[in-house]
Amino acid sequence: MTVDTDRFYFRQLLAGLDIAEGDHVAEQMVNFVYLIGDRETGEAMAIDLAYDIDGALAVLAADDMRLTGVLATHYHADHVGGDLWGNPIKGIREVLATQPVPIHVQDDEVEWIVKSTDVATSDLSGHASGDTVMVGDIPITLIHTPGHTPGSQCFLVEGHLISGDTLFLNGCGRTDLPGSNPEQMYESLTQKLAKVPDDAVLYPGHLYSEKPFASMGETRSRNVVFRPQTVEEWLNIFT
Repeated sequence: MTVDTDRFYFRQLLAGLDIAEGDHVAEQMVNFVYLIGDRETGEAMAIDLAYDIDGALAVLAADDMRLTGVLATHYHADHVGGDLWGNPIKGIREVLATQPVPIHVQDDEVEWIVKSTDVATSDLSGHASGDTVMVGDIPITLIHTPGHTPGSQCFLVEGHLISGDTLFLNGCGRTDLPGSNPEQMYESLTQKLAKVPDDAVLYPGHLYSEKPFASMGETRSRNVVFRPQTVEEWLNIFT
């Protein structure tokens, strides 16, 4: 998926197809890696850069863009690298070995990412919800959306919501994993993301639906996770 305005640069790459071709783990996990940037400055950031670091950097180079930072939605290996059920996944550790760029994470996720990737705390730039990170002259708003993990975060930039595993077009991230919290997930979906307008376009962390993206308005009207009216009702259905 390619979205370009005169200035805003955006790529949606499917691991196992657009990059990491032939990687059977990537093909099974169907993760998205995102590249966003400022065409006027040539600066770009990668979101959830995993599996095929060289392939993603090659896409940037072909587009005359350069990597200036990485944004991580959460600590799981298929998003930041590490061990996935005995399968080694390349990620931020390999990025830092060749390009010492800032790795932007949510404050509550720092310790989890350190444990899962073996990078140092000093390699990570921790943020609070509402912080803004710049790529060139384009602002990216960081939204803390705990539930799937303690420090899960989404990124809102130029009408694009990159949601990681917090929200999919159909369903939401699991809440039965280490660090998960079903009540926090309900709050994240109904309160934290309520401020995202209906005309923003949702770009999830995995291709778990027939389409790779949809408007937030369409997602809210179709996705079953938005139907419960209370946290008690939500917990009865989704836990």
